Amino acid sequence: MNTAEAVKQLVSALKNDSGYYYSWQANIAMAFKDEMSREGITFPQLHSVANKAAINFLDILMKDVNTDETTILR
Repeated sequence: MNTAEAVKQLVSALKNDSGYYYSWQANIAMAFKDEMSREGITFPQLHSVANKAAINFLDILMKDVNTDETTILR
């Protein structure tokens, strides 16, 4: 399997399994939040911003380049 096929498989799994999608979202958000904490950056909306950043990352990853649309199970 080449990289393009692997990403296509990943995106398919993310689109078709809401639990898998949520696990990716949560892990990306926590990585962002942890890094902010290591840098000493904190603010009341950090949790919400981290989740929005994770969702945005996944939206971009899952965007269909042919239709410019994203199908998400959220």
